[in-house]
Amino acid sequence: MTHSTELSLVQGGRSAALATACVRGGVAAGLGLGALSVLVTAAWISSPFPDSGPGGALHVAAGLWLLAHGVDLVRTDTLSGVPAPLGVVPMLVAVLPVWLVHRAARDTLDPGEDNDRPRPSPSGAVAAVAGGYLLVAAVVVVYSESGPLPAELIGAGLWLPAVVFGAAGAGVWTALGRPLPGQRQAAAGLRAAGLGLVTLGGGGAVLAAVSLAWHAGEAQTALTDLAGEWSGRAAILLLVLALLPNAAVWGAAYGLGPGFTLGTGALATPLGLVGDPAVPPFPLLAALPDEGRGTWTHWSAAAVPLVAALVQGRLVGRAARGWPARDTALTALAAAWGCGAVVAVLAAAAGGPLGSGRLSAFGPVWWQAGAATVLWGACVGLPVALAVRAWGRRALRPRPLPLPVPAPVHANAQASGATAPPAVAESAGTGAGEPFDREAQPETAPDATAGAPPGTTPGPAPDGGGRTAKPAGKPESGAPAVPAKAAGPAPPPALGLGLDDDPGYEPYDYLPAAWESSPPPDPEV
Repeated sequence: MTHSTELSLVQGGRSAALATACVRGGVAAGLGLGALSVLVTAAWISSPFPDSGPGGALHVAAGLWLLAHGVDLVRTDTLSGVPAPLGVVPMLVAVLPVWLVHRAARDTLDPGEDNDRPRPSPSGAVAAVAGGYLLVAAVVVVYSESGPLPAELIGAGLWLPAVVFGAAGAGVWTALGRPLPGQRQAAAGLRAAGLGLVTLGGGGAVLAAVSLAWHAGEAQTALTDLAGEWSGRAAILLLVLALLPNAAVWGAAYGLGPGFTLGTGALATPLGLVGDPAVPPFPLLAALPDEGRGTWTHWSAAAVPLVAALVQGRLVGRAARGWPARDTALTALAAAWGCGAVVAVLAAAAGGPLGSGRLSAFGPVWWQAGAATVLWGACVGLPVALAVRAWGRRALRPRPLPLPVPAPVHANAQASGATAPPAVAESAGTGAGEPFDREAQPETAPDATAGAPPGTTPGPAPDGGGRTAKPAGKPESGAPAVPAKAAGPAPPPALGLGLDDDPGYEPYDYLPAAWESSPPPDPEV
């Protein structure tokens, strides 16, 4: 009975968590739609010559909200009476709904302070949040059909779910701690693709800003010609602000090489502007390059993808110091393909139709921009990754150790055919307990008194060639008396020499490397 009750409570908790996630998605859609409705309504109120009533303003807000998700709209109130498509997404406006979906999915899995709150699985959270959001989006699509900017149904069925599910998946990934794939190559490829994309987008923004500043006079003239009232100019400036990310993508596509189209039959590339462009009067479009062949100032735009490919290849090469060359090349190519895929999506959103006829193609072509990004990454990023990897492996190569220099052998030992052991000679001018430098002191022959009885000191041999035992305490004539020391095995060099005879030496607790027998006591002491 207890087991079944707990099981029902767990299942009920998961169902409640899924329902809560679905409500979160619907609330996120409502917040985005409400924010744009307030903005459009404020612009309608401040306009001195409104063309429609409050219902028209709400329809415009609904169409703008759908356009922010990548859905193409259809303008029905054209001068010619022919419906014209509108597919250029104001990318800064798209940040708001994407961030709201991301936050809803993240908060669904993030326990916060309430750790006991039931949470759904990651896949369940994505499905629930996206489902609640798409329910509200379906209502908005139906509502927009009765206004001046109805949604194109096929695009709404493709782009809306893709954007919503992608943002919800990113939110769940953030809630899980942004884990990367277990393989090091995949993780390095994702990081390199992200860094290359940021570099490419930043460079495109710099190109657009420099060109707009160069044509500032033309942009100001276009602003004053479009609107004479302050309210109209404020609305145009807001639209320019919303299209600034689009200008950054256009600048990146221009630097990549394919450039962008300015209507059917007109193409702007670093090599020049060819064809007859169909450009409507707008302040942001004043930054377009002039007609004619390109100069070195236009060619310098190629530095943007060059720097992005260098940064991308350097990151892969630094991570691939211990990898084989094949894995490094595959990782660099994977990073190029990933960056190219994202650039293709951004180019498709930044461009699109502005009308029918010649304005049916406006902005960068998505597949050309993506292919150019992959080509830059393969031609520049791949060799750079391999070069950085080869340079980094130089520090990992083992260096040969210096060969030990053989110690010199005493002449007497050479004559007797014996090998001199590592011993340290005592000097009369050196105090007891002082450390000796083994390399500075000459090697001596084996001590002949090793087996002599205690109380003897080395002395000259009868034949003058060796050393013999001599009674201690009887120094030679003319030599100072030196206290005798018991003969014993020499201590190993690693433990020092003469430490037992040093009056200032205090032993401490440590374990010796090997057991050493103490020398026999001196009977004469």
